[in-house]
Amino acid sequence: MKLMRYGAKGAEKPALVDAQGHVRDLSGVLADITAHTLTPKGLDRLRALDPGTLPLVEKPGRIAPPWSGCEKFLCIGLNYADHAAESNLPIPKEPILFMKPISARVGPNDPVVLPQGSVKSDWEVELGVVIGSKARYVSEAEALSHVAGYCVINDVSEREYQIERGGTWDKGKGCDTFGPVGPWLVTSDEVGDPQNLTMFLEVNGHRYQNGSTKTMIFGVAQLVSYVSRFMTLYPGDLISTGTPPGVGMGVKPSPVYLKAGDTIKLGIEKLGEQNQKVYAWDPAIIDG
Repeated sequence: MKLMRYGAKGAEKPALVDAQGHVRDLSGVLADITAHTLTPKGLDRLRALDPGTLPLVEKPGRIAPPWSGCEKFLCIGLNYADHAAESNLPIPKEPILFMKPISARVGPNDPVVLPQGSVKSDWEVELGVVIGSKARYVSEAEALSHVAGYCVINDVSEREYQIERGGTWDKGKGCDTFGPVGPWLVTSDEVGDPQNLTMFLEVNGHRYQNGSTKTMIFGVAQLVSYVSRFMTLYPGDLISTGTPPGVGMGVKPSPVYLKAGDTIKLGIEKLGEQNQKVYAWDPAIIDG
């Protein structure tokens, strides 16, 4: 299944995408797509529906993050060997873990607003892993059974804040609007092997990132198992699994960073695409 939410901020409605690509409203079935919806029982309830009987949404308008109730937005750093190389950093012996605040999480096509005075804001297309059942000290063999599905994430990053401002990485990762998520949450059964998905990102029509989850250093099962040793993972928690090469910081001979007016397009095979426009600092856009 492809689950999604649409509508203005604070007035989002639940929906799914049928086999023909049409948006079908779920408001008559549930009030919202929440963390509870993503549990095995919650997903089975939705699978039992006939999408053809649900109201058709011809113009969904704004696409929101695919579920509410996300309590953890966890991220993995330097999880592609070639990205570590372009960052002039060693391949990590264990996953590098940091977090984005939930306030950074926005819809897939919502504006990206640069922080005040930012000159080193960057892009990162990433595979998002959405937890569907409680995971605590789980083995790699059982890890994927705790995954509800997957989504596209743009891990927007301010490199000066991340690297030059005394640590930690969270400073450059947690700015408002720096976590576009969606357009869909695609359930695990529909995605299949999460280590065989192509991904791309373009800025102003130029393709900078063109990769595959095949080249992850630590795969999805490893990451879910690893993170569950440090904290309990609950339904609705999100793990962003790292980015392939092609970020602006790594462009030679000189880095390329985002500026107001830029457009970003990114996507992952089977999971859909995002489209964002970049704006200079304006809190009215963030809160609008």
